[in-house]
Amino acid sequence: MSDIKRIETNTRMSQAVIHGDLVYLAGQVGAPGESVTAQTKAVLAGVDRLLAEAGTDNTRMLQATIWLADMADFAEMNAVWDAWVPAGNAPTRACGEARLATPDYKVEVIIIAAKK
Repeated sequence: MSDIKRIETNTRMSQAVIHGDLVYLAGQVGAPGESVTAQTKAVLAGVDRLLAEAGTDNTRMLQATIWLADMADFAEMNAVWDAWVPAGNAPTRACGEARLATPDYKVEVIIIAAKK
């Protein structure tokens, strides 16, 4: 059985969990009240930071789940996402609308990736 490593853990949750060759990220959100573009950029910067700390990067993403507070923001979020995903390395992906933790959050991204 492999060891489990947790990154940025508190009593409620961890921002990342590594088990075997897989890295699971918690839902990442940007600064409340910012635009969808700004929040998406902040979310993806957080994903990059956590993946690096876990020993991998966005070329190794396997799956992404994206929650938008309003599907009307789909194109705006995708403009940032499409520029960030490395060519030829797109993960499987689902995107839906959900009420997020606070009305000030517009986008949340959850990633599963393989370690390098």
